[in-house]
Amino acid sequence: MNRESLNIVVVGHVDHGKSTLIGRLLFDTDSLPQGAIEKVKRISKEKGKDFEYAYLLDAFEEEQKQGITIDTTRLQFKTDKRDYVIIDAPGHKEFLKNMISGAASAEAAILMVDANEGIQEQSKRHGYILSLLGIQKVYVAVNKMDLVDYSEERYSEVRKDFDRFLNTLGVYPIKYIPVSAFYGDNIAEKSEKMPWYNGESILDAIDSLEKEKGLEEKSLRFPIQDIYKFDHRRIIAGRIESGSLKVGDEIVILPSNKTTKVKSIEYWVEKDKKEEVSAGMSVGIIVEDEFFYKRGEIISHKDDIPVVTDTFGGNLFWLGKNDLEKGKKYKLKLSTLEIECEIAKIDKVIDASTLETIENGERVKKNDVAEITIKTKEPIALDEFKNIQSTGRFVLVDDLDVSGGGIITRGSSFEVEKKFKSEDGKVLSIRPRLVTRKDREERLGTASKVIWLTGKAGCGKREIAVNLEKELFDSGKNVYYLDYNQVAESKDDSEGIREVTKVASILQEVGNIVIVTSNYLLREEKEYIKSQVGKENFIEVYVEAPDEVCIERIAPGEKLIDLNERSRDPFISLYIDDPNFDSGEKAKALLGIIL
Repeated sequence: MNRESLNIVVVGHVDHGKSTLIGRLLFDTDSLPQGAIEKVKRISKEKGKDFEYAYLLDAFEEEQKQGITIDTTRLQFKTDKRDYVIIDAPGHKEFLKNMISGAASAEAAILMVDANEGIQEQSKRHGYILSLLGIQKVYVAVNKMDLVDYSEERYSEVRKDFDRFLNTLGVYPIKYIPVSAFYGDNIAEKSEKMPWYNGESILDAIDSLEKEKGLEEKSLRFPIQDIYKFDHRRIIAGRIESGSLKVGDEIVILPSNKTTKVKSIEYWVEKDKKEEVSAGMSVGIIVEDEFFYKRGEIISHKDDIPVVTDTFGGNLFWLGKNDLEKGKKYKLKLSTLEIECEIAKIDKVIDASTLETIENGERVKKNDVAEITIKTKEPIALDEFKNIQSTGRFVLVDDLDVSGGGIITRGSSFEVEKKFKSEDGKVLSIRPRLVTRKDREERLGTASKVIWLTGKAGCGKREIAVNLEKELFDSGKNVYYLDYNQVAESKDDSEGIREVTKVASILQEVGNIVIVTSNYLLREEKEYIKSQVGKENFIEVYVEAPDEVCIERIAPGEKLIDLNERSRDPFISLYIDDPNFDSGEKAKALLGIIL
């Protein structure tokens, strides 16, 4: 059985202890190459210092460089629970170069800050980079607590300042952990020097992280890397970034909008023969139809295609030696695509140090963050970063130098028509909208959400839902209550959830807060809902009631449903212990939590 692996990036201001922390993690998990400890002891003695854990990192990297199969940007250690890969990107440029590389994308981050010095300019920049990389699972290690006498007051002060800054970027750390990497306090085990801290050590904290669902479960994105010709065969080669693909699948190649089927998945020797491939695999396929297809195009399934557009919006981190200029042409790299582009608009510039904001600027200076609109020479296929990360990241090249990187936040009204074939062979066309959901939300003054109440029959979820609808309506919100039984036609529960989700998504798209009720949601059903309405827009409320309460309230003919298989990790739980409970009061309480 393969052990689970998690990729972590460790970032922080120079001298805030990143190397010492990594050295400690390698040391405490017994993950160092033979002879490394003796070597560091010798180096430390020669320099007249105590044992320096930071030198372990250098020894480890030197050992890696001598190997053939080890990537020098990766450091590995393991705990009893899983294997870890530390992504070692020593500078901002390395981050940008890795932004379009799926192999280097981190799933979690440890952000280092010195308890004595507090937040520095580079600390803030790393916060921006984590935001641009879309890393949501962030721990902040408040290091060098030994230099402030393990002061709880100083720790709280640093935490408050950093939290205020990171929250403005949409980065919400899971935990702040006070540590002394040099002395090993709260690294592998809890330290007795900080009895006021009730949380976990670094290793326990990262072990408690749950991995996101696999990339193979997401929509298919297969960027074409190259076309190879062997005898009579034309093989499309590339790396599957997300989703899965099997022989016989109907696919669409974008932006050229060619539809065909997968004829075969190629292999060198018989033992490598596969009928299905998935995310992370580098593969070659042959399709049934002979088209002209080229590097940079993206293959997807026809029912879940990327956006095709020549204009899109993004958040950018700029590190170029020259300022980014409105109207100037650059080279855009997105997955395997390289194309000329122009900065059509600089919507907003944020100074990374002062947080000062400039609207509709003409240029972006080095180390600043900006919201920009990019226009490409011709339409390209892409995704919003929140939906598919690998095809939602880009970098900009200026004078052959990688100078900026960012994430795609929106397509625009310049989108080309999306065309695909229906089951009866007709070509259907969906025209792009000139009014987006964001536009509607701004006009209505309401952030559209989907609030999904689940629970056993008789628990009271429907009564709470109708009262919640009234409370939201009375407060001036656009709201609509959607009962599962009102919409779902399929007898299959999962298909019924998809039907309801489709209607909820449309209602949400026009700016509504949508309230839905159903008996339960399985984990895969929740993930589907999030993929349609946006993870940040979905709130599940589990209305929990004992069987005796449900039986007394249940409608004639209804049966209690065994919810043992239900995924038990809702955002909010409500408990009902009285069959005659006041549903209006419960709705008001829920309203207070949601808003």
